[in-house]
Amino acid sequence: MKEILIIGAGRSTLSLITYLQHYSEKADWKIVVADQSLELAQKRAGNHPRTRAIALDVTDDMKRTSAISGADLVISMLPAHMHIPVARDCIALRKHMVTASYISKEMQELDERAKEAGVVMINEIGVDPGIDHLSAMRVLDKIREEGGKMLIFESFTGGLVAPESDDNPWNYKFSWNPRNVVLAGAGGAVKFIQEGQYKYIPYHQLFRRTELVNIEGYGRFEGYANRDSLKYRDVYGLKDIPTIYRGTFRRPGFCRAWDVFVKLGMTDDSYVLEDSEDMTYRQFTNTFLAYNPNDSVELKLMHYLSIPQDSELMDKLSWIGLFDDVKIGLKKATPAQVLQHILEQKWTLKEDDKDMIVMYHKFGYEKEGKQKMIESSMVTLGQNSEQTAMARTVGLPVGIATRLILKGTINTPGVQIPITKEIYEPMLAELEEHGICFNEREISYQGY
Repeated sequence: MKEILIIGAGRSTLSLITYLQHYSEKADWKIVVADQSLELAQKRAGNHPRTRAIALDVTDDMKRTSAISGADLVISMLPAHMHIPVARDCIALRKHMVTASYISKEMQELDERAKEAGVVMINEIGVDPGIDHLSAMRVLDKIREEGGKMLIFESFTGGLVAPESDDNPWNYKFSWNPRNVVLAGAGGAVKFIQEGQYKYIPYHQLFRRTELVNIEGYGRFEGYANRDSLKYRDVYGLKDIPTIYRGTFRRPGFCRAWDVFVKLGMTDDSYVLEDSEDMTYRQFTNTFLAYNPNDSVELKLMHYLSIPQDSELMDKLSWIGLFDDVKIGLKKATPAQVLQHILEQKWTLKEDDKDMIVMYHKFGYEKEGKQKMIESSMVTLGQNSEQTAMARTVGLPVGIATRLILKGTINTPGVQIPITKEIYEPMLAELEEHGICFNEREISYQGY
C-alpha cells in the first residue's frame, strides 16, 4: 500500500481528494489529509475508509518530517512560500512531490539534489500555471515537428463568473483567493516581447494596456499582461520568437474600473491605515483624495481621475459600495486589506453561483513560406460555490500527476514543470475524460 500525504486542505483540495479517493481502492492507496485545522482536514477527508485526517503545523520541523517520512508522495497545497521546507524534507527522505505553485528561485535550486535522490518534483501543475503548459506545449511541439517556425505565442487565462450567475456591473466574482486578485500585478515588472521589441508595463499602467479577444459562444474578454512572459521563451523552446505574451482575462470594462483602485492607491499593502476600524467605506475613499470641504467625495474622485459624471465607471464604483457610510471594522488594516473587505461583500459567490475558467492560446507561425495561425480555447464551468471550476482545474491536474507518478508513467527526476510529452500527453487525455477539452482551429493569420 502506498501513502499520499496532502498538506493543506483549502478549497482547491476538494476535487483533488475526490479524485484520489476514486482510485484509492484499485491502486491500493492510503490518503492522509493534513492541515493546521483538524476540523478542516476532517471535512475534506470525509468518511472515506482509505482517508484519514491529521492536524499538522508545517512550521514544526519534527512533526512535518514525521508526517512526510510515512508517505510515498507528498502534495503541497500550501501557500507558495511554504513549499521549500517540505521540498527539502522530500528530497532528504526520497519522497516524490507535487505542487500547483510557480517554481521559485529557491525551489529551482533544489533541482540537482532532487535528481541525485531520484525524486520527481512537479510544480506548476494547476490551471495557470499548469493546464496552460500542457495545452500550449502539445500545439507548439506539433508545429515544430511539422517544420513550422514560431512567430507569435499568446496565452490568457481567466477565473470568472459563469454567464448564468453574472448579475453585477463588474461581471466578476471571487472564485479564488481574493487577496491574490487585489494584489495582482503589484509583485514586480510585467515583461513581454512584441515584434522583437521588449516591452515593460509599470504597475500604474497595467490595467490600461489591454487586448480584446472573442471566444465563440462566450463573447468578448479583455486581457492584461501577467508577470514575466520572457522567462517562458527558454521554457517553451521559443528563444528567438518575435512575440510572446501571457495575460489574465476579465470581461470588457473591468480593467478600466480596477485602474481607479490602482490610481487611488487602494491596492497598496505596504502600510497600515490609522483608525481603520472606525473608518467608513466613504471615508476610506476620501482618504486618497485632495482636501476640499465643499465638494463631495464623488465629485473629487471624478475631477481627480477625469471621469465623466454619466460614466459607467461611477456606476461600478457606487455599486461596489465605495461611497457608502458603512464601517470597515478592521483593525490596523492596509489599504489592500480594506479594499478586499469591501469587495468581498459584493463579489462572494452565492451558494448556487457557478464560476467559469476560460483559457486561450494563439500560435502564429511560418511553414513552407506561408504564415499560419492556430487558436486554442477551453471553457469549463463549475457546479456551485463549493464545487467550482477553479478548484476542479487546480485539483484534477494535481491528482492526475500524482497517479501517473505513483504508476511510474512519469518518472523523470528533478524539479520540473509539465512541458514534456511524458507528462502532457497522458494528462491531457485524462483531462478530456473529465470534460476539460481544448478547441483548436486554424484561422487567418493576424500579425501586428
